[in-house]
Amino acid sequence: MLGILYDRRFRHLFGAQVFSLLGTGLATIALALLAYDLAQDNAGIVLGTAFAIKMVAYVGVSPLVGAFAANFPRRTMLVTLDLCRAGMVGLLPFVSEIWQVYVLVFLFQSFSAAFTPTFQAMIPDILKDEKSYTNALSLSRLAYDLESLVSPALSALFLMFISFHWLFLGTVLGFIASAVLIMSITLPVSQDKAYVREEGLSRFTKGFRIYFATPRLRGLLAFSFAVSAAGAMVLVNTVVLVQEKLAGGDPLVALFFGAYGVGSMCVALGLPSLLTYFTDRQSMMAGAVTLVVGLVLALWMSGIGTGLVIWAILGAGASLILTPSGRLLARSAHPGDRTALYAGHFALSHCGWLITYPMAGWVGATFGLPATFMLMAILAAVAGLFGMLLWPAEDGKTLTHDHEATIHEHLHVHDEHHQHRHEGWEGPEPHHHSHRHAPIRHRHVFIIDNHHAAWPKAR
Repeated sequence: MLGILYDRRFRHLFGAQVFSLLGTGLATIALALLAYDLAQDNAGIVLGTAFAIKMVAYVGVSPLVGAFAANFPRRTMLVTLDLCRAGMVGLLPFVSEIWQVYVLVFLFQSFSAAFTPTFQAMIPDILKDEKSYTNALSLSRLAYDLESLVSPALSALFLMFISFHWLFLGTVLGFIASAVLIMSITLPVSQDKAYVREEGLSRFTKGFRIYFATPRLRGLLAFSFAVSAAGAMVLVNTVVLVQEKLAGGDPLVALFFGAYGVGSMCVALGLPSLLTYFTDRQSMMAGAVTLVVGLVLALWMSGIGTGLVIWAILGAGASLILTPSGRLLARSAHPGDRTALYAGHFALSHCGWLITYPMAGWVGATFGLPATFMLMAILAAVAGLFGMLLWPAEDGKTLTHDHEATIHEHLHVHDEHHQHRHEGWEGPEPHHHSHRHAPIRHRHVFIIDNHHAAWPKAR
């Protein structure tokens, strides 16, 4: 797995991700404690609302990024977004009203919604073979998990000596370090040329059209909702559970977040090997079952020890679903459409969090945590069932399909072989050329694009 770090560009990008995640982890814990400081018993409601605002930013901003990101140099765009995120977080220690938290969270997460899908879509352009990309996904997941361990550990240590407000400074430094590492390398030129040529609504919706037309991605969306049901309980109600039910302090809140990271990390370490024997679909099915089991077990939580084990189970279930998801996206779109598809997935998958974040906060505050755990377990179970139904077990890469007779235009270049390419052609003096195709039936790796608008029916 670590062999991919010999690639200098990926190594620097991975380092940027680690620093960014470390800063974000410190901010997550600090935000939870800030909400409790401002709202006391209503901290769950404040956090639920803040995270819902975060999801509104994700769902609303990321499709715009998918439509226009190719118009800007990648490195300049990512560095600018890192610095903007640092500026927004730097203001959080000075807030005194809850509404100020909401405004800054929206601005900060809007910049993150622009940064993340652009960053993710770039990795397959650097690591082109699936094995290296799979290792990169596991390493990325491991970075998330290590952050879940290191950030709580650092927070627990710092909170013994300083106020939680200083944790926001760590976030600012993390984003600055990320920007410096990205500036130190040359990034591949965006391959989204064909996407830029599309205009209007078609340009804005292409990622969604690819997503909903691809069965495996419809299943991924359902499994992602199961993750959001369990993850909302962890992020929104951990501080309430620890402070109220377990009578713990701030360091114990950090320890619970760390347990969630331990479970996720154990899966991320072993999954590259396991995926040589099991399919991505089987991994996600196992993840959905694990999440439901963890949420149900939480109803019988008897103390700190069992709580930490349950949080680790929930982390493992989430990693079984999230780690392979990048492979599905990379194999489901041409390079020129990846930014659009990643942005579409980013928006659609976070729609689940937009629902579950406020639900976890408001139901928990109104009916109590046991009722909330049961509700989220039911939602995760239903989502897992839909994932299995929407994603056929036979998910072949190559499919036989028919093309009706049609006339269409695409980029065309004349050379000694009179060749043409449909997407992203950068040869000498390309121009649009009309072609008439007779009805054909053929078999190849099937991806939704301008020439394949619908998934072929099973034969």
